[in-house]
Amino acid sequence: MGVLLLAAVLVGCLLLVPLGLPGTWLMLGAAVGYNALTGTEAVGWVSLLGIGVLVTLAEVAEFMLGGRFARRYGGSRRAGWGAILGGIVGALVGVPVPIVGPVIGALAGSFAGALALEYTVERNHRTATRAATGALIGRVAAIALKVAIGCMIIAWVLLAVWV
Repeated sequence: MGVLLLAAVLVGCLLLVPLGLPGTWLMLGAAVGYNALTGTEAVGWVSLLGIGVLVTLAEVAEFMLGGRFARRYGGSRRAGWGAILGGIVGALVGVPVPIVGPVIGALAGSFAGALALEYTVERNHRTATRAATGALIGRVAAIALKVAIGCMIIAWVLLAVWV
């Protein structure tokens, strides 16, 4: 019964990831909490450390991909920073709208931030739009990567508990 509850909590945490919420961190917390509640070390310290590394990598990747894609699509460093900051601000602004607000806000914010800051450098609408499109693609790739890492974390935790 406890393993099924843990699995349900982990899947719930995974559903938070696309919303811009810290689902992967909550997964790590669920594994630690499972150990504490069961009084065992079902998820060993090596597994917890490995999961912590995965969570950190997911956060870094999410933070950096929008900027990297903006630069890959011809944008400047400023466009990359605009994508990162715009994504953060957009996610925060979208919070009042239930469920999809943070996702839409982060995507729109990444696009708008890269567009605005690239336009201050280049003054060329075409280049700025191309960089902003790259930032948007990067944000979508970051969400997909973070969900994939979340699935790996779920598998790792459940295997650690069952084995």
